[in-house]
Amino acid sequence: MTFTKPSNFLQMSLFPDSVSATKVADFIAPKTYTGLAGFHKYWGKKPIESISYLIENCTQEGDIVMDPFLGSGLISRECLLRNRRFIGVDINPFSIEHTSFLLNLPDRQEYYQALIEIETKVAKNIQNTYQTTAGKIASHYLWEGERIVSVWCKPETGRERIEIDPSDIDLKSYSAYENYQPNNFRNLNFFTNSRINVKPNMSVSDIFTGRAMRNIDLLISEISGYPSSLKRALMLTLTSAAGQMSNMVFAIKNRRSSKKNGNSENNGEKNGEKIEVGSWVIGFWLPDTHFEINVWNCFQNRANKLLKSLPDQEKNLFIVSNNLTSLNTLDVNVNSWLINADARIALKEIPSEVVSFICTDPPHSDRIPYLELSELWNSLLGYTVDFEREIVVSNAKERQKSKTIYNADMTEFFVKASRVLKPSGYMALYFNARDPESWAYLKCIENISECLKFIGCFPMIYSATSVVQDNRQGAMKSDYIIIYQKQQANGEYPLSSAFTKLPNWSAQFPRKKGE
Repeated sequence: MTFTKPSNFLQMSLFPDSVSATKVADFIAPKTYTGLAGFHKYWGKKPIESISYLIENCTQEGDIVMDPFLGSGLISRECLLRNRRFIGVDINPFSIEHTSFLLNLPDRQEYYQALIEIETKVAKNIQNTYQTTAGKIASHYLWEGERIVSVWCKPETGRERIEIDPSDIDLKSYSAYENYQPNNFRNLNFFTNSRINVKPNMSVSDIFTGRAMRNIDLLISEISGYPSSLKRALMLTLTSAAGQMSNMVFAIKNRRSSKKNGNSENNGEKNGEKIEVGSWVIGFWLPDTHFEINVWNCFQNRANKLLKSLPDQEKNLFIVSNNLTSLNTLDVNVNSWLINADARIALKEIPSEVVSFICTDPPHSDRIPYLELSELWNSLLGYTVDFEREIVVSNAKERQKSKTIYNADMTEFFVKASRVLKPSGYMALYFNARDPESWAYLKCIENISECLKFIGCFPMIYSATSVVQDNRQGAMKSDYIIIYQKQQANGEYPLSSAFTKLPNWSAQFPRKKGE
């Protein structure tokens, strides 16, 4: 049995069934992304603690909270567990799919049973494509350029891998699918963006081997027949593993082993050089020396991670609508609205002054091109993407997404957002950027909206052990949480003590170097 059978245990997740008041001390040192919050990669996640603190102190039970740039959607469940209603909007289809998963978790036993069924139907078929000498199944192939230089297999006992030289069998099993074209997911739409290493002529065949695509196709075919909530969880299991299934898994070769007389067949060393498996972190880099990893093993590993995080039974029944026009009525029977659209379009459908709190992590100019980076996931999920309407600064010149256009788009967003916010309602923006131009729209919000006022800001640790932020040279380590408030009917802006007691709270707008 390759999956961990569910048993009774405490759910190790950032989303407990009951919640207690969040303290200031809780988000000074945020937790890492574990459980459901860490199941799927999404760049730029913000620590849950600061989000929950703001929800508790800016709203009352029954209030509507909105995130117009939804991202990973972690805020959604925090809102609903605290008896707030929620509106989430994002132009990225993946964001809506991931948030829908968080609000409609599958039953853990049903998820486990589906995995066993999928294993019975396709695991052997997939594993057969990785057959090597002596009937062994390869777990990893180490590639250098266009050739396989080493084959790794799991031992029957113990943890030390077995490393063997490639044989004719390995070359034939790869060649059998060399020209494979996928049936269940589309090609990729890329632009000329050197920042994430893509060009328009790149295809899905650059990202995956033909063997990997064929095996992903088999998984999608089996997953497609399950009910929507279960299918969503299974497909997200696949997309969360897709990076490790790709040609983007680099080989770490610069760590020298202290062993001088080790057996290279058993310890993964060649000429005293220890080789380790890297991972897909950010961008679509295709290293010359890389791994091809067994697709079934990748899927299985991610499935077991989710099994450990799912509750025994979902106790919270959240009613979610994906109907844009239903926002007009704000049906009392609906807990949450999740809308895949440009935020400016969605805001037109929301009645005036019904949202108590807008909490969002808006596009940070050109820091991370979320939609372009999510193209692999959206391809596997079968979604098309509206790149034209995205608010972003892109390094892809053909997209014509300049900082001037970005500031105009964000200005338009704020005009529409201020209309739906209740009098005395708050807007919290997670934001940081290196250049003054990217801050331009934030500095003139008060003039743009005529009813929003900057009341203060405070710094927040950006990453909770984020690989990208913690290891990339020059990466930012914090965001500012910038607070605006809508004018009351009497023209006043009452400042809550929940803000003034925060460490490093400032009534001054953040200043950048050179200003």
